[in-house]
Amino acid sequence: MEEIIKTPTSKFIKVKCSCKNEQIIFGKASSTVKCLVCDKILSKPRGGKSVIKGKVVEVL
Repeated sequence: MEEIIKTPTSKFIKVKCSCKNEQIIFGKASSTVKCLVCDKILSKPRGGKSVIKGKVVEVL
């Protein structure tokens, strides 16, 4: 019997803040994510995928 393994639909995202700080966040975060340097909001939860407020540099 062959077992089917599902591939994950969630990803980690590298986001750049306006203060030039780059941070890795989860694409489906369930809480608000703030910049570690300037405390600006980078991501807000929306039930599924998060709304990204910074510039997306790379999807990991």
